[in-house]
Amino acid sequence: MTSHVKGAIEPPLIEHTIGDALALAADRWGERDALVSVGQGIRWNFAELLERSDALAAGLLALGLNPGDRIGIWAPNCVEWTLTQFAAARAGLILVTINPAYRLSEVEYTVNKVGLSALVAATSFKTSDYPAMIEELAPEIVQSAPGGLRVARLPTLRSLILIGRARPGWLAFDDVEDHATDADRQRLAAIGPTLDPNDAINIQFTSGTTGLPKGATLSHRNILNNGYFVGRTQGLTEDDRICIPVPLYHCFGMVMGNLASITHGAVMIYPSEGFDPEAVLRAVAAERCTALYGVPTMFIAVLAHPEFDKFDVSSLRTGCMAGAICPEPLMRQVVDRLNMRDVTIAYGMTETSPVSFQTAPDDPFERRVGSIGRVQPHLECKIVDIEGNIVPVGEPGELCTRGYSVMIGYWDEPQRTAESVDEDGWMHSGDLATIDAEGYGNIVGRLKDMVIRGGENIYPREVEDYLYRHPAVEDVAVVGIPDERMGEELCAWVRLKPGASADAEAIREFCRGQIAHYKVPRYVRIVGEFPTTVTGKVQKYLIREAMVADLEKEEAK
Repeated sequence: MTSHVKGAIEPPLIEHTIGDALALAADRWGERDALVSVGQGIRWNFAELLERSDALAAGLLALGLNPGDRIGIWAPNCVEWTLTQFAAARAGLILVTINPAYRLSEVEYTVNKVGLSALVAATSFKTSDYPAMIEELAPEIVQSAPGGLRVARLPTLRSLILIGRARPGWLAFDDVEDHATDADRQRLAAIGPTLDPNDAINIQFTSGTTGLPKGATLSHRNILNNGYFVGRTQGLTEDDRICIPVPLYHCFGMVMGNLASITHGAVMIYPSEGFDPEAVLRAVAAERCTALYGVPTMFIAVLAHPEFDKFDVSSLRTGCMAGAICPEPLMRQVVDRLNMRDVTIAYGMTETSPVSFQTAPDDPFERRVGSIGRVQPHLECKIVDIEGNIVPVGEPGELCTRGYSVMIGYWDEPQRTAESVDEDGWMHSGDLATIDAEGYGNIVGRLKDMVIRGGENIYPREVEDYLYRHPAVEDVAVVGIPDERMGEELCAWVRLKPGASADAEAIREFCRGQIAHYKVPRYVRIVGEFPTTVTGKVQKYLIREAMVADLEKEEAK
């Protein structure tokens, strides 16, 4: 399968580096806005972004970093995050993106797993005091000279850089460039031509539900092309302004946002450090944003804001919804109330840089609300059964992807890489999907999420789609709960719309006679919120664990 952009001849893949792409953007759109951080009151054009990125890159070289070394960024959305991203690319450093929600054990594992040489950290975010956390792991930092760390628990770490004021053992972010000499700047200029688009440039840790996180290692070619084609499908140009409330540490922000921007000349606009629906609405109105990104829970929150109607969102045209299944009623509201007539749905995974399927603005509306679109340009996909055989058209099976976007591998994990990417280069997603005769895909669940109740296979997505039709339901998550008699029983957690009312029996009654009896959830909980990741994905395994614990307590009474 090839492009889903109708009648179009696809451009070839980009075969230069991210650093080159930034230089080309500065050359082409130098005086145009490149980056706006609303919360920080900062606005830079493409020429300034390149100049500042190179100044930081030269400073990092002066601290002793070399191409191929790993540099971590542990911060919420801010201009310093993006400068670190592009400075690393210009110097050939591998950027390791660290979830702002990570706690001590997780950040210690990350630093040591990839052997970080340097870490850029925010001063704080929400309840996290990042320098204090690092110093708890390595108290000797406060007696160390900045740039010359020697700490037992983090043996590879040499430099700590703090966004904000310097403190003992830490360099201030704004001071790093002052360390560069003319020799460092000359060296930076010489490094660029030696970098290969196939070099590793980014490591993103996947938040698996079992086992330790894996570091998906991505190349310039992987993520630069993905950002370009995601932006192209939206029809982005230098006249577009992308509102990016999704986290930069995730591919959604740094690839689909930042790299789409520099390859199309669109503006990156960060409404706030973390997701805030009012900040999103203010940014869209004030900056006349034409595109908005988010996971479904973000769009739900924006649309539900009590003062939504006070904000002018008429400038919006397109954008991207990804990260979780989009319910059809939500998609219709995004088009009608947010004016996002050309909004696209994207599907993928970190290991595929991330997007492999995307709807197109000229797809029929029923396809845009009822599918994940068609496979992206220059990629192949197939649906296979548990024996690896391709299934008939329209039948469910595991979705596999092959092509430029498949990761180099999991960092220092050859066995786990081989379990996910087969000998023929196919990335096995673990997602259950169908692809119809016209090439449109649909995700019907996770291989591990499929519920088998009394011998009947149930895909939670199907039940969720039905429950979204209930007028009181704002959001829903369906999981399987172990059951001695049936093997598994269905459980639905339901979040109601503001002011709406419904109880568990009303939800079950809504299902009876409308879906097969074995798909009617035995357990229904009306809840105020779902456990989610920082990117807004519902963590179903936590719902499952909470329900199992609740049921065990009830049985013990």
